[in-house]
Amino acid sequence: MKIARIETFILGTGSAKDLLFCRVETENGHYGWGEAYVTHGREEVIEVLIAKMAPHVIGRPVFNIRHTGQVLFDDFAIKRGSMELLSAWSAIEIASWDIIGKIAGLPVYNLLGGPSRERVRVYANGWAGRTTIEDGVERALKIKAMGFTAAKFDPFPGPWRTHVDRKDEDFAIRYVAAMREALGPDFEILVEAHRRFSPQHAIRIGRRLEALGIEWYEEPCLADNLALLAEVRDKVAIPIVTGEALYTKESFFECLSRRAADILNPDICAIGGISALLDISVMAQPQAVVMSPHNYNSPLIGMAATVHVSAVIPNFKITEYFVNFEQRCGEIATAGLVRDGGWIDLPTIPGLGIDIDIGKLRSHPHTEASHHGLRHYTEEYPRKGYVPTLKGDAASP
Repeated sequence: MKIARIETFILGTGSAKDLLFCRVETENGHYGWGEAYVTHGREEVIEVLIAKMAPHVIGRPVFNIRHTGQVLFDDFAIKRGSMELLSAWSAIEIASWDIIGKIAGLPVYNLLGGPSRERVRVYANGWAGRTTIEDGVERALKIKAMGFTAAKFDPFPGPWRTHVDRKDEDFAIRYVAAMREALGPDFEILVEAHRRFSPQHAIRIGRRLEALGIEWYEEPCLADNLALLAEVRDKVAIPIVTGEALYTKESFFECLSRRAADILNPDICAIGGISALLDISVMAQPQAVVMSPHNYNSPLIGMAATVHVSAVIPNFKITEYFVNFEQRCGEIATAGLVRDGGWIDLPTIPGLGIDIDIGKLRSHPHTEASHHGLRHYTEEYPRKGYVPTLKGDAASP
């Protein structure tokens, strides 16, 4: 059964970024949905790459997922891995599994070995905003009221630079402390650092966070230099997370070899799809490393693919759920996942268990990225009279 058509759609979300979906159809009319990881302003870049990849995939059997993915890496990319390449292939790969599940009449998790758990636990992201500590706490209480028992946020103001201003550090600690006080001792607080710090700052901040009982400390250092991350892990008594900025299996192998993280969070829509997430999970298990997949994607397709793998792998902890995309994706879905508080039930219908109304999808077109957000040299640190704020820089003239 050969692939006959590959079509892409960019869903306008009105949020931090838009979402890139892919519909793959076979010659006899079976179809499946996939999703590619994108960042703000690069939605169309990945869309073009899928279009360039499509002629090499069309005409191949939909069942030959492993071989097609390998020859795209070997011959299309000439053995050069990248986020863009693997994100594009992820969309086609995930859609192929959706098709195969529908043909077999089985949910995808039953094709992968069967479930290891009845439901998948999720934590909330995409809720915190960048306003004030008080507003962030109020938003967190709403997340708790929605039934979530874990949530992630970035408490650090200022630019993403290697050396953090001590005022920014103190601000972040106050922010996390306010969250802990408001949410109570049992709510899991996950702190995101977005690869900001040098080890000396990451360690100092991590030791201050230890007293606040946080669940994990995500990417305190640049993921490309695993020695930095390993240094932090050796000195901080909080589980260290990395993986969202790693894309190849070779990178994850190196991370495991260096003992640089306690938890891996690869993104299924950026690493090569379902097969790749399974492979990374298998590598991590004998190293006593658990999996908490990143999912800065829709709570529809990317989430469904993540749920199917997370249902199967023995070393699963929790996965990410972006609440800011929930309403828009609910508007276009004709079949979707069922979230009950901080849990998602395993879908029981064949394939991924999701479907989309294409007409409604097209009614929310992509919006071109704005040019805001990049700093000028006059805005760089250190700055005279700087006052930390989540809203942006505050400094005296």
